[in-house]
Formats: sequence, structure tokens, C-alpha cells
Amino acid sequence: MLKKQAREVYRKKRMELTDAQHLKFDDLMLIQFQSTKLPFVETLLSYWPIEENHEPNTHLFTEFLKFRNPELRVCYPVSDFETMTMRAVSTDVDTPFEKKELNIHEPTGGSVVVPEMLEIVFVPLLAFDESGYRVGYGKGFYDKYLADCPEECIKVGFSYFEPIPSIEDRNEFDVPLDLCITPQNAYVF
Repeated sequence: MLKKQAREVYRKKRMELTDAQHLKFDDLMLIQFQSTKLPFVETLLSYWPIEENHEPNTHLFTEFLKFRNPELRVCYPVSDFETMTMRAVSTDVDTPFEKKELNIHEPTGGSVVVPEMLEIVFVPLLAFDESGYRVGYGKGFYDKYLADCPEECIKVGFSYFEPIPSIEDRNEFDVPLDLCITPQNAYVF
């Protein structure tokens, strides 16, 4: 399947889910995530789920990691649409967030954390394939950013749907996931 087609198909499938299905799938994904053998991590780049896109509730997974490590440093992305780049900003319980371009909630304060410091990154996606490659929203922010993260940084995706066999038009800049959580499975790549 080509990326453009996957974006259309899986965006539509996600929008067709009922609120009850969203809640059920989020709970099932949390159970799958909790059962993975993730190492102890100290620095996470998460993202705020975009409600209008019906994204999985990443707050559940972030809170689980914070429960495992109360000292976990949680970062959120701040995007620059002029340069098509992003940076990770460290947050705490008092950090204010503001809805910005494309309905993305971003922290309005906090310090920048360099990619080399990240141990785990939650990566947004619309679909993924059996090799761990994903289809995002098409802007390239995450693939550019992940290229600067350490090789041992764990890249995690969350999908309401099972993988497609293959993304046919991936390129050398696409960075595969290490783990993708669905309601039924935890895929390790």
C-alpha cells in the first residue's frame, strides 16, 4: 500500500470508530503496553493526542511510565512549521500547554532536551507495516527528528489497527519503529 492511500484509508477508519470503541481500544492498548518488557527509562518524548484526529490516548501510556519511574522526565514536541523541524521540551505538572497549528498541543514553557538524551519516543502514526515502518501525517517532522536520536532510543507507535503487509513507497529517510502497540498485540521490530 502506498503512503497516500494508507493515510486516506486509516484516517477514515479511525474517524469511523465510536467513542466507546476509542475508550475500549485505548484500555486494551494500555494492557498490551504494560505487558511489554520495556527497560527502565528516564527521558521520554511523548505527544499530546490530537482529539480532532481521534488519536490514541497517549496520556495513558505516559502516566504508566511515570508510575514506573516517578522521576521520569517527560518531553513534548514543539514544531517549527517554517523550517519543518521540531524540538523536545521538558515539562512538569505545572507546564502550560497551548493548542497550536494543526490542533497540536505544545508546551509554552520548559527547557529544550537534545535528541541524544532521549531513551524512548512515542511516534504518532496513521498506519504501520509488518517491518515497523509507519505512515504519519506526511510532514516528515518525526523522521527528521528521529535521525538525530541515539540508535538505542526506543521508538514506539500506537495504532487502533493491525499492520498492513508493506508500505511500498518508503524511502531511506523513513525511520522504523522498535515497538507498535495495537489493542490485540505488541509488535516488536
